[in-house]
Amino acid sequence: MKPFACIFIGLLLPALATPSSAQGNNFQLISPSFSNNGDIPKQYTCEGGDVNPPLTFKNVPSAAKSLVLTVSDPDAPEGTWSHWVVYNISPNMTDIIKNTNPGTEGLNDFGKYAYGGPCPPNERPHHYIFRLFALNTFLIINEGPTLNEVERAIKGHIISETKLVGIYQKSSP
Repeated sequence: MKPFACIFIGLLLPALATPSSAQGNNFQLISPSFSNNGDIPKQYTCEGGDVNPPLTFKNVPSAAKSLVLTVSDPDAPEGTWSHWVVYNISPNMTDIIKNTNPGTEGLNDFGKYAYGGPCPPNERPHHYIFRLFALNTFLIINEGPTLNEVERAIKGHIISETKLVGIYQKSSP
């Protein structure tokens, strides 16, 4: 085999060995209320009803034992701000209805075991990342975990993940 062919095959093999989450299993998280990289409606923020938006899961991997949903704002002045941490969601669930709790809630950075809507402290756009993880296990974790604790607990158990990004900018006074 010529050296060029060996290099090509050497580059190709790692791509073929990527986990299914990177091979397009079509695991999706969508919302009927806003599109990916679209504006989050005010009713789902601290300036509105401060309730979670409706969400839909598509193509959950059949091997999933549970799902984890996190919502965070990486644009917060103090660093990433946790808005919602939900774990042990049934992998059979396909929809989260507005203003409902789909699983066991962890502690968000507002100090609550609930959804805390976008509430940026300034008038510039913030990105809110809704991440959904399919796990090969059901989490057994200390009561009231934070986002960081849940992220540590799911390491090594993620089958697939997907995300939805919403944008919100606080209204001028």
